[in-house]
Amino acid sequence: MARQKQKKFAQVAERPNVVQPGKPIFETIKGNWHQEFFKNDNPITLELACGRGEYTVGLARIFSERNYIGIDVKGDRIWKGSGIALYEGLTNAGFLRIRILDIEQFFQEGEVDEIWITFPDPRPRDRDEKRRLTYSRFLDIYKRLLRPGGTMHLKTDNTGLFDYTVDEVFPSRKDIQVNILTRDLYHSEYMHLHHGIRTRYEAKFHDEAGEDIKYVQWQFLPEAEVQSTRTGETD
Repeated sequence: MARQKQKKFAQVAERPNVVQPGKPIFETIKGNWHQEFFKNDNPITLELACGRGEYTVGLARIFSERNYIGIDVKGDRIWKGSGIALYEGLTNAGFLRIRILDIEQFFQEGEVDEIWITFPDPRPRDRDEKRRLTYSRFLDIYKRLLRPGGTMHLKTDNTGLFDYTVDEVFPSRKDIQVNILTRDLYHSEYMHLHHGIRTRYEAKFHDEAGEDIKYVQWQFLPEAEVQSTRTGETD
């Protein structure tokens, strides 16, 4: 098993569609994804904690006019998606091997158009709340990276994480505008947003465990609008 992992790590290190420590581009990529990596000005979508990169690859197949970057710290996971992208010639799909907490070191403010959080670790223990990818500290980071009007997506099978996000975190902020929310995506009017893409965890928890798939799409309000709301509350 260890030998197989080492082999995958070595292959990933050689792949041109992966940005990771040890490569020169790793130090210069911030603010330069369009010029240095994709060689175009198309909008950028991130998949956070991408695992095998099912959404990164799947969306890149469908939307050739957009760029997609899967982000994960595990090289053996990125190995799968990056290999498929290379095999299929998906030049609009790339991968970045980092911790999500370090993401601001690799993207400038407003460099990203869209962010997907697909089936993240729910971190159910109270002491791990700050590690949840929808914890308010992470939302602040996403807000800085997104262009004005950029879109966020959360897709999960985990009821606890979903309720925590939409019932606790969102109401605690003044800058969240929820556009779409469903606790059963597969039986909702928003099923087309599924795009026929299913992650390994999605299939496992829905098909084997019978869990409904939850989905919420939101945007961050401009600061001027947030300030206006606060002023109205104090008048």
